[in-house]
Amino acid sequence: MKNILIPTDFSENAWNAVFTAVKLFGNFSCRFYLMHACQPKDANLRGFKSSVRAGTVYDALQEASDKKLSEIVQYLQDHHANPNHLFETISCMGDLAGGVKKMISRYDIGTIVMGTKGASGARGVFIGSNTVKVIKQIKNCVLIAVPKEFDFKSLKTVVLPTEYAHFFPKHILFPLLELVAPKECEIKVFHVAQEFKLDEHQQANKSILKKRLEKYPHTFYKVSIKTTVARAIREFSEEQKADLIVLTNYSHTFLEKMTQEPVVTKVAFKTNIPLMVLPDFEG
Repeated sequence: MKNILIPTDFSENAWNAVFTAVKLFGNFSCRFYLMHACQPKDANLRGFKSSVRAGTVYDALQEASDKKLSEIVQYLQDHHANPNHLFETISCMGDLAGGVKKMISRYDIGTIVMGTKGASGARGVFIGSNTVKVIKQIKNCVLIAVPKEFDFKSLKTVVLPTEYAHFFPKHILFPLLELVAPKECEIKVFHVAQEFKLDEHQQANKSILKKRLEKYPHTFYKVSIKTTVARAIREFSEEQKADLIVLTNYSHTFLEKMTQEPVVTKVAFKTNIPLMVLPDFEG
């Protein structure tokens, strides 16, 4: 059974993440943990000389959180019933990234699904600050960021950008391959670069990647960088009508060195396509 964590702030963004998660993993046995991180404003605690009075604020926040989480579960059971799915709720105190980190080890979480603003949000930002923090701090777990505007129907097209500078161990691609396996889905490997002459190391990595994908529908593409890597990935994914963009959360990615841009976060800043970030396997 998969253990999937869905942080929520009860916004439309978060609701869409919940709906996408239950549909994306509809054929898998899953235990979904709906989590809300309660973080009282300083104004609510300022001036409290008694820990008892401060504790009252925390108790009230947790009670309200528990109630809203229970309402989500009830709605899902009434309108999205699936015998493969179980739901549990978590209300915790503190910041979101810190809470997520604790829950990963406590509940053996394999995937995090989070809602995001979408390209039509303020300043065209797709990934909000909370999601960026989670991506940067959580390196040992799959993360799927879902924009509010994305209406998930089925997984038909996945874009996998790479520069072939990194070896793909089997276990790194497994979260992606198990998602596409039961579906009629094509993986579009997207080589984005300033030049396409591969050295011996890159050629070996490409051969391994071909071997990893040989049992799955896939195609290889080349696109020259005209502006930024992030924009090239975004535009290609939109042209292909992708349902998911998949990136790897490298510690020191070649793409970032080459273009001086944090690709994992920037690629999704102005796109309405969900982003899957695979774990960092370089430490």
